[in-house]
Amino acid sequence: MRVFSSRADLRRGVVGLALLLIAFVAAYLGARQYAPFIFDVQALREWISQFGVFAPLVFVFIQALQVVVAPVPGQIVALVAGYLFGPVAGTVYSLTGVLLGSAVAFSLAKRFGRPMVERLLHEDVMTRFDGFVDRVGIPGLLAFVLIPGLPDDAICFLSGLTTWRLRTFLAVIIVGRLPAYVITVYAGGELANGQVISAVALIGAVVLFSVIGYQKQDAIRELIQQVGS
Repeated sequence: MRVFSSRADLRRGVVGLALLLIAFVAAYLGARQYAPFIFDVQALREWISQFGVFAPLVFVFIQALQVVVAPVPGQIVALVAGYLFGPVAGTVYSLTGVLLGSAVAFSLAKRFGRPMVERLLHEDVMTRFDGFVDRVGIPGLLAFVLIPGLPDDAICFLSGLTTWRLRTFLAVIIVGRLPAYVITVYAGGELANGQVISAVALIGAVVLFSVIGYQKQDAIRELIQQVGS
């Protein structure tokens, strides 16, 4: 499987990645200049600690919400969680939210069936991934959710249309999504510690794999199905 179908696609991918990284660095430098209080991490964390369990609950809720209705990318929430809560707590809060949101999506599909899922998901996604989870089984779904940039939130709904049990589905989700979230949360922690270069490198790696996953989702789907069949 070729990652880019032509040199032009390769150039566009490299340019897109470079622009994203430039935008990130520009936002970081702008915040340094105009909102320096954000970078007093210790003071910021002490302020957040005043809210007790409410602060992590908000992050868990937002992370769960992005799975069900996708208002913001989950990786952004994970990055912020790493920045505010550190790599360990940030990972726990992020994965808890992802598991909660995945369980809600799965359970809604299981309860209300195909008509609801067809209303929620884009027709193109339904066409390309309908029956995918049944065909590939546990190893295939695990391989699928390991790769960032794929429509794994939609897969949560489609998984609810299968005969899978919730606990089996969630076990696959937590293992499959762990690597990307650990890297992103750790990048947030590196930002909090002033390690901008390492944070940008980690974020760039996740973005690169996400772009490749998004562009090659059909080829990845077909490859997983072939291996799983």
